[in-house]
Amino acid sequence: MTDLMDKKALVTGGTRGIGKAIVEELAANGCSVVFTYQSSDDAAKAIQDEHAAAGRKVLAFKADAASFEDAQKAIDFTLQNLGGCDILVNNAGINRDKFLMMMKESDFTEVIDANLKSVFNYTKAALKPMMSNRFGRIINITSVVGLTGNAGQANYAASKAGMIGFTKSVAKEMAARNITCNAIAPGFIRTDMTDKLKDEIKDAILSHIPLKVFGEPGHIAKTVVFLASPAADYITGQVIAVDGGMTM
Repeated sequence: MTDLMDKKALVTGGTRGIGKAIVEELAANGCSVVFTYQSSDDAAKAIQDEHAAAGRKVLAFKADAASFEDAQKAIDFTLQNLGGCDILVNNAGINRDKFLMMMKESDFTEVIDANLKSVFNYTKAALKPMMSNRFGRIINITSVVGLTGNAGQANYAASKAGMIGFTKSVAKEMAARNITCNAIAPGFIRTDMTDKLKDEIKDAILSHIPLKVFGEPGHIAKTVVFLASPAADYITGQVIAVDGGMTM
C-alpha cells in the first residue's frame, strides 16, 4: 500500500472507465474519496456501496463538471464529509468527434466546457483549502491527442492541449505553497467502447504502439497514485504520457 493513508481525494467523473479505476486505486491505497458523476445514479450508488462493504469511505456526488457552482458544492461536500481535500483528480470529460467542416459550434463549446472549463472550476475551488493546509496534489487527466492532435478531434484536442498549459501555469503559481500540479496523458486505453472495434482497426492502432498492447484503466490509476504519493513530492508541472510509447 502506498503512503496515502488518511489522505482525502476528489475525483471528477468517477463512475466508469479510467475514472472508476482511479477511485478504486486511491481507495485501495488508503484514501477517503469523493467522486462526481452527472447522470449514472445507479452506477454511482453501486460503487459507493461496494466500497462501503469493503470498509472504505467512498462517496458519490452528482454534479455537472461544466458548472462552476457545482464544482464549489462538490468541494464543500468533500470538506464536510472527508474533513479536507488533499488530492484533486480532474478526470471528467466528453467527446463530440467530427471533422471540423461538419462540427457545430455546440460540439466545440460543450467539449471545451466539460473538459477544460471543468478543470478551472474544480482547481479554483480546491485551491483555497489546499493553500490553507500548505499541501495539495492536483492531477489532470489529459490525452496524447493534446500532444499530437488528431483528425476529427479538433475540439477534443484543443481541450486536452489547454489542460496541459493550465497544468504548467498552476504548477508555477502554487509551487511555493507545496501544491503540485501534473498531468497524465493516456494513450489508447482498453474500455468497453474500444473492445467493440473491428480487429483490423485494432491492428492498425497497435501498429503505432511500440509495446504492441493496449493500455488498461489501471495503468492510469496507478500513475495517479504515484503522483499523489510522497514518491512524487519533487515532481510538478509535468505531463506523463502513459501510452505504450505511442508518442515517444
